[in-house]
Amino acid sequence: MSKSQHRAQLSHDLIVKTQIYVVRVLQILQISSQHIVRWLKVSRLRSFIGLVVVGAIFSIAIASCSGNQAFSQPADIKLRLVSFSVTKAAHDQIIPKFVAKWKQEHNQNVIFEQSYGGSGTQTADVIAGKQAADIVHLALPLDVNKIQQAGLIKSGWENRSPRNGIVSKSVAAIVTREGNPKGIKNWADLAKNDVTLIAANPKTSGIAIWEFLALWGSVTLTGGDETTALDYITKVYKNTPILTKDAREASDLFFQQNQGDVLINYENEIALAEKSGSKLPYIVPSVNVSIDNPVAIVDKNVDQHRTRKVAEAFVDFLYSTEAQREFAKLQYRPVNPTVTQEVVSQFPPVNTLFTSQDLGGWELIQQKFFANGGVFDQVQAAKKS
Repeated sequence: MSKSQHRAQLSHDLIVKTQIYVVRVLQILQISSQHIVRWLKVSRLRSFIGLVVVGAIFSIAIASCSGNQAFSQPADIKLRLVSFSVTKAAHDQIIPKFVAKWKQEHNQNVIFEQSYGGSGTQTADVIAGKQAADIVHLALPLDVNKIQQAGLIKSGWENRSPRNGIVSKSVAAIVTREGNPKGIKNWADLAKNDVTLIAANPKTSGIAIWEFLALWGSVTLTGGDETTALDYITKVYKNTPILTKDAREASDLFFQQNQGDVLINYENEIALAEKSGSKLPYIVPSVNVSIDNPVAIVDKNVDQHRTRKVAEAFVDFLYSTEAQREFAKLQYRPVNPTVTQEVVSQFPPVNTLFTSQDLGGWELIQQKFFANGGVFDQVQAAKKS
């Protein structure tokens, strides 16, 4: 007998036992009422109790007709997921698997309300209350930290999930046109005068922050000083006529509208473009940044929505072998050790892989590079001069 059949049988048995018990109680009441009526000789009381008995029996009949639904069917539950633009393809595969698992184990339907966009924009909307996310899966820990600072997520969120809250990984890749006519081989080549780069805006997009850090770290973590890094990165952004709001929009400009000579994007996003027929050569530089995508439960919202249990279950499921294989199919670098070993040969090797910690950590990165008047604003000002 399956779990669902077993639950149905238990519900049926409960209904039958309840009916027997209630009928016996009503029989006792009816007999007692007859004695009371004879003693009081009040016909109205007889009529009243008779109506009560009839009403109770009628209610039991209705409950019997409704069968298992009255006893075994919990209400549907809604779970609100807010994520960055390029994760949709992965979640489209993972969410149905979780829904089926939860239904089998809890006999409850989970209805997902999903939103995708630039990580910075999504973060701002969650903080402003425009999106009442139960779970956020964002492009970088900095965005989760901002939600925490706004009082929506409890401190220590990274310690409440495996892998410090990182659920998917990637690296930066450089896409060129067919035949690589501009001869792009590494990060340094992006500063050439005749190269046009398509990139996103760090003020709204997670990939834009990662690519900025990749460019900066390619200098400072290979022996160059910060003056050299600033000069280099200014030249690169002068080659960038448009800054899109997110990675998906940058991909559309490059692949669909044929703009630019070079695109920097997530390795996994480029692989997804290939599957849709937009196959172009790309380079994964041997000096690269580990792009770490966090997941977190938005504590204030799950407590208001009473969805903590199912939200925690979904976050745990994202780390499962089953879910991580779906990430890997879309060229995310998995965080589950089993899946990592299964797919390690599918990814280009990176000789020097640095992290946000190698650049000082997120608090310093935000203040130094992306706060008002920071390095990025200085680069943009120099670009206009």
